[in-house]
Amino acid sequence: MVLERKSRQLVLNKTGEKFIFRYQDGRENELLDALIEQAQDKRTSFDWFDAAVLSFKLTQVLLGQADELLRQDVDTQVQANHV
Repeated sequence: MVLERKSRQLVLNKTGEKFIFRYQDGRENELLDALIEQAQDKRTSFDWFDAAVLSFKLTQVLLGQADELLRQDVDTQVQANHV
């Protein structure tokens, strides 16, 4: 069985600029690398604070996904116990 990875994106609007970072589930480490690269690039206004904001947002997304998985697991266990 092949698992299809869901595509996601983080967006930062900053003083007339829009930074869009697209990634797939399971490849969050590559997204973090891209945030670092962008913050180090002096040709853009994207800075370390921006990278921190998007890193925090990514953490919130991952925590939400973990909560959902835990809820699904609990629901499955409850259903199995009632059968």
